[in-house]
Amino acid sequence: MKNYLKYISVAFLTILIGCKEEVEKPKVRYENNSKEKAVAKVDTTQISVADLPINFQGTNYLIHPVGDLNSFGRTKNASYDASRSDSEQSFTVSNYNEYEITGYLKNLKFQEVGSDSIRPLSTKPILIETATYLKTIADKSKKQLIVYTLSDSDTNQDGKIDGNDIKTLYLSESSGANFIKISDDFQEVIDWNLVESINRLYFREIEDSNKNGAFDKSDKIHYHYLDLLSKELKTVEYNPVD
Repeated sequence: MKNYLKYISVAFLTILIGCKEEVEKPKVRYENNSKEKAVAKVDTTQISVADLPINFQGTNYLIHPVGDLNSFGRTKNASYDASRSDSEQSFTVSNYNEYEITGYLKNLKFQEVGSDSIRPLSTKPILIETATYLKTIADKSKKQLIVYTLSDSDTNQDGKIDGNDIKTLYLSESSGANFIKISDDFQEVIDWNLVESINRLYFREIEDSNKNGAFDKSDKIHYHYLDLLSKELKTVEYNPVD
């Protein structure tokens, strides 16, 4: 009985250590990192599937969300498919509400209505978590834009791009063209907000200023805005704290 309890204690301690290691896993490593993006390895064992196409109201493009079939059931890269039970396989990789696509998507494919041609949003490895169509901006200005939160590089150098890597902010036209990054490298996007009255996209980022690989209260927060109707989409940093 004593030996049995000993084994239980050791197993419990092992689980605790494992959980602690996972919690403390850094989002960025600096040993071999630079301003150039770390390139993740391509996992050839993954099976890609696409959901049925989505059309944001008022646009002339279909969007095909693409994700990995074997990511279902995993805590960090699980699908947003709420209909799946533990006993059945789901083939859904995204969720869609009126003007937003969510999931853990390896790409979005764009197809103009009336055309058979389908083109990817990005030709490089990425992990898209949200794609939000700015409908109110389109209604006022006819400028159709999509905002993305995604990971675009293997910042923690574990050989893959997943939810443990830094979140960034991107923008594109409704066709997927002019796909540009508007946040800074190696800074984690905290949140963003659209102020419709002045056509500005505001967002916050956190910089790992103490270079400990994590983002915490000791780090510096940066504040930015972007005038969505300007000819040159350029972010402006401001400081509302000082």
